[in-house]
Amino acid sequence: MVRISPSLLSANFLHLEKDIQMMEECGVNIFHMDVMDGSFVPNISYGPMILKAVDSISKVPMDTHLMIREPNRYFEVFAQYNVEYLTIHQEASLHLERDIARIKELGMKAGVALNPATSPETLRYVIRDLDLVLVMSVNPGFGGQKFISSQLEKIKEIKDMIRRYHSNAIVEIDGGIGLNNLAAVIDAGADMIVSGSSLFKGSFRDNYSKFMDIVNGR
Repeated sequence: MVRISPSLLSANFLHLEKDIQMMEECGVNIFHMDVMDGSFVPNISYGPMILKAVDSISKVPMDTHLMIREPNRYFEVFAQYNVEYLTIHQEASLHLERDIARIKELGMKAGVALNPATSPETLRYVIRDLDLVLVMSVNPGFGGQKFISSQLEKIKEIKDMIRRYHSNAIVEIDGGIGLNNLAAVIDAGADMIVSGSSLFKGSFRDNYSKFMDIVNGR
């Protein structure tokens, strides 16, 4: 089953607990957490304190995407909370295999994200060790950007690599995904879809229901 991972970056932070309760009532079973440092990406979002707060009010696991330089400095911090997947950028890790191993040692599933211009070939020698590959279908840093359609082909290439190397990794996609292109990314092979603006603009309940109608119809 394809999972929808709502990005809490688009939630109402003045009423975050209320939004989380509402998402749980809708059946959301994973939250996407966008951690940005203002250096690797040109924006600052939030850090471990928000994950701690979410962990204190919800049992829903977190899909945590670190858009930060030297992410290995913070693995132990994020491991304290209910993080199912901890994803780092291939472009930000100097020792990718070591970082993947450390994430898994700490009891989390290891993910690696690729910016739109980064080739899947950079993962060839670690794909067997991965639990998740995150395809960025926008340039990371800001919500509400336009979907980069070339990333559909990248999903297919990564799925083929996963099969060839007998990896158990799933493929996630993040950026510019709404009702107009959700079916296309599922058909390309995405196993988990991140969406923020499209889900939280207007009624989340209605939007999430429409997303799930498409998921269940594929």
